[in-house]
Amino acid sequence: MTELWELYKSKIWVEPFLTTSIDIFIVVSFVLYLLIIRSRNKKIKKERLSAGYTVIIERLMFSMIFQDLSFSEIKEDKDYAVLHQKPFFRAVLTESIIDLHKNYEGVYARKLEEFYKESGLINKSLKKLKNLKWEVKCKGITELAEMNVTEAFESILNVSKGRNKTLKITALNACIKLAGTKGIVHLTGHPYPIDDWTQINIINAFKKHDIGDTKGVELLLESQNTTVITLGLKLIKELKLSQKVPYVAELAARAPNSLIQYEAQNVLQSFNS
Repeated sequence: MTELWELYKSKIWVEPFLTTSIDIFIVVSFVLYLLIIRSRNKKIKKERLSAGYTVIIERLMFSMIFQDLSFSEIKEDKDYAVLHQKPFFRAVLTESIIDLHKNYEGVYARKLEEFYKESGLINKSLKKLKNLKWEVKCKGITELAEMNVTEAFESILNVSKGRNKTLKITALNACIKLAGTKGIVHLTGHPYPIDDWTQINIINAFKKHDIGDTKGVELLLESQNTTVITLGLKLIKELKLSQKVPYVAELAARAPNSLIQYEAQNVLQSFNS
């Protein structure tokens, strides 16, 4: 220790220390600069590729939707034949189809759904659904729901029972789109509180997807979870489900606590007025 202290006081170490620190700083800065340049170049290259792919995809999708080009004919297209196995092309293709599907209905939408399945893009979305990263899982759920893949309903329903809030909301919205009230009746036995933000998203999903069949909403009123009961009452009120009034009246008569009783009576008053 004495030798170290003497060395420290002599300040002999100062110059080599500063020199070494400056050298390290210069090297690290240069490496970071190279990484930034590389990242920027990769981004520019991807943007250029994406623009080129989009032109090809738009041509093929236009022919498929409006000129009844079959998938077997698309496979014979020279551009598609060369590019269809490239992961980035398939990613751009998936995003393009999802965006198009949002803007079309009826026959046109069904053609896009058929291509999504026949081209194997559905398999990539199903793979995302099994991914351990919640953000990747969310993307897969959104894609499958948008393309009306009802076969994935049970898997998405299982995901909706988790505790990650963002993932839960995404899965519940997807379940509602794919199966209406069947996507939320399982909440009757949900053990955890459902916060206001999640409830708002569920209600908005019903409004957005214009769910006509609301059979089963009344089951939420039978839950032992008071937040689930509250959700049921809000759905009945916001969607103006007058046919559910008898269930609300029954709840008001046997409410588990005064707060639920007040909320039930409030819903009854909204229909009476």
